[in-house]
Amino acid sequence: MTTHPASAPLSAATRRSIVLLSLATFASMAAQRICDAMLPELARVFAVSLGQAALVVSVFAVTYGVAQLFYGPLGDRFGKFRIVTFATLGCCVGSVAATLATSLDMLVWARLLMALGAAALIPLTMAWVGDTVPSDQLQEMLTRTGLGSTLGIVGGQLAGGLLTDALGWRWAFAFLTLLFGVVGLLLWGDWRRQQAAPAVPALAAAAPQGARPGFVKQALLIVTGPWSRVVLLMALVEGAVGFGVLAIWASHLHRSLGLSLSLAGAIVALFGLGGVMYMAVGRHMIHRFGQQKLVLLGGILVGLCALVLAFTPHWLPAVPASLLAGFGFFMFHNTMQANATQMAPHARGTAVSLFASSLFLGQSVGVVVAASLIAQIGTGAVVALGGAVMAAEGVFFAWALRRRDALRND
Repeated sequence: MTTHPASAPLSAATRRSIVLLSLATFASMAAQRICDAMLPELARVFAVSLGQAALVVSVFAVTYGVAQLFYGPLGDRFGKFRIVTFATLGCCVGSVAATLATSLDMLVWARLLMALGAAALIPLTMAWVGDTVPSDQLQEMLTRTGLGSTLGIVGGQLAGGLLTDALGWRWAFAFLTLLFGVVGLLLWGDWRRQQAAPAVPALAAAAPQGARPGFVKQALLIVTGPWSRVVLLMALVEGAVGFGVLAIWASHLHRSLGLSLSLAGAIVALFGLGGVMYMAVGRHMIHRFGQQKLVLLGGILVGLCALVLAFTPHWLPAVPASLLAGFGFFMFHNTMQANATQMAPHARGTAVSLFASSLFLGQSVGVVVAASLIAQIGTGAVVALGGAVMAAEGVFFAWALRRRDALRND
């Protein structure tokens, strides 16, 4: 593992770079979730079923997950910040294509293009922070950069519902075009500043010496590690029952309770706000509860809240349920992120990209399975089932963490 001076404070330039990277993660997650609340409207406009309309979510997630396999080694080889910068500008192009789409097929292709760029932003940001931030500040900084992606859930779901209701679905993608364009230009300026600045010893030390193994060899070294396999499997399940089933929450509220897309999207956006609440107190909870209790309590909290949201006859209980579900989910997810960044410090970009790939491939599976189950058991049962699996995952991962720590102490 790369070591850093424990007492060295982060420079103002590094903090500014982290803020810009957080904006990029915000944009990435906003793009991920912006279609959730607009699915019923897309189904109506293009005269397709809700399951067909959900392709704009599932195709994005599949592309996002697969692309991680390429961005990890690219970031390790050519520079993580550089790849994030150009990928953000590429997302702007995809957003323009989505805004101008005249059919569902065109929109799906535009979403694929957008996903190819967005795939780089969150994992390479995490890896860049892992390379740059002193080890004693790493988990705290991950909660701060995680704030960008968490707010992106809120912003994406809220913007998707509000703009679709008020102006039409195209305006949601116009919003993304502006967002990616501005953030991309800011990142470009900061990257040029980094290129002109003198080399930082801590950053130079992060680069492994000697010939770098190829991606396949690096990936095999990571996935054959016993603990790495557990983390990657947990990410796959988390993506399916967490982020994947989350895509139908707004549609469930819209269908079962007759809420407008704006109100349904706003309620589900509280999931992200719950994540923001966790990020605000995460440092204290990490020290108070530890990783085992965080994943256990987080998973169970998500499960209970999903049951409330699935079967409530009125929309009011859905408000605190969505908020607390987000709080619990990010108790679990932040612990997963911390474990992912430490799987292979010598190839952190590749390791975190494998983690993100598992997470979002799981999401794509979750969206497809959830959409197919809707016609058979209804949206409420699908939401409840996702929550139950999330609770079971929290119990299992807490056991796995306890077992790992016991083996280390033997």
